[in-house]
Amino acid sequence: MIPFGIVGTGWRAEFFLRIARACPDHFRVTGLVTRDPERSSGIGDTFGLPLFTTTEQLIDSSPPLFMVSSVPWDVNPQVLKHLAGLGMPVLSETPPATTVEEMVDLCSLVSDGAIIQVAEQYWAQPHHLARIRYAESGRLGKISQAQVSAAHGYHGISLMRRYLGIGYEEAEITASSFSSAIVKGRDREGYPESKSIVASSQLIAQFRFGEKLGVFDFSGDQYFSHIRNQRLLVRGEKGEIINGSAVYLRDHLTPVPVRFERRDTGHEGDLEGHHLKGIVVGEEWIYENPLAPGDLSDDEIAIGTCLIGMAECVAGGEPVYPLQEACQDRYLDILMHEAAETGETIRSERQVWVG
Repeated sequence: MIPFGIVGTGWRAEFFLRIARACPDHFRVTGLVTRDPERSSGIGDTFGLPLFTTTEQLIDSSPPLFMVSSVPWDVNPQVLKHLAGLGMPVLSETPPATTVEEMVDLCSLVSDGAIIQVAEQYWAQPHHLARIRYAESGRLGKISQAQVSAAHGYHGISLMRRYLGIGYEEAEITASSFSSAIVKGRDREGYPESKSIVASSQLIAQFRFGEKLGVFDFSGDQYFSHIRNQRLLVRGEKGEIINGSAVYLRDHLTPVPVRFERRDTGHEGDLEGHHLKGIVVGEEWIYENPLAPGDLSDDEIAIGTCLIGMAECVAGGEPVYPLQEACQDRYLDILMHEAAETGETIRSERQVWVG
């Protein structure tokens, strides 16, 4: 059982609450910290949780193993500093800060002993983690290229780096934006009441990490639209992954095609309940859901994986997605937008969090 508290009561905080409710054997939320208990009373009542106006009150009431910071960008650095000052490990929402200066300041907390990880979840979504593991397995040979169209900004960059096997290497970045028309679809508030045509903004960027190429391509419609899907291409010298399938060479004459097959329960009379069991490639279970049998979306499974990783880190294990890595992805995100706005080639520089 992993007890954790949350600072914040917004849209993203509810993801953590749903995960804990679906997986009571894994997680327990000790309470929520909010500046406005009256305004946040609804979420407290919905999930049966106490509300506190300060983190100190929450800690005194029921000490958590760590805190989750789920607050807006502009206040997150102050929240992280406050939690670090209390000696409380913290799992921060993304991004940890807005500017390079803020990120440098936060990384000094880690240098002073604070435990800060970031809840970057996209790499841990089952379909991505399965394909990352396949790319890392060696079947494709040395990976040279990853084209990722799955998430915005630092999220997409994080995925791109993981598929390429890139750490903190310097990059040469070019980028451009493109606008096109699309039928308005669903958003956070639900489906539109009537048909309308709106502008869709797409950002395309190339990251050259020496001999490796990363291509970022995303439009915000992809999160909710039924007519704008995710796309992925990962290439190595002996094979490639294209979306949900892969092909590799067993020898120089023999290609072997495979598919990434989801295994879900609860279909066609299956009485096990509805949940993802895992993902199979050929005879190999390349991914097994650590939160089964919780009835969770892939994104919720990924966030739950971050919670598990945070608990392991607090217990002395290796960090899953440390603050420094989050800062690197946000830094490259800043440079990508600068390249798109100026039309110039931007070169990244080694930052202090690299060490």
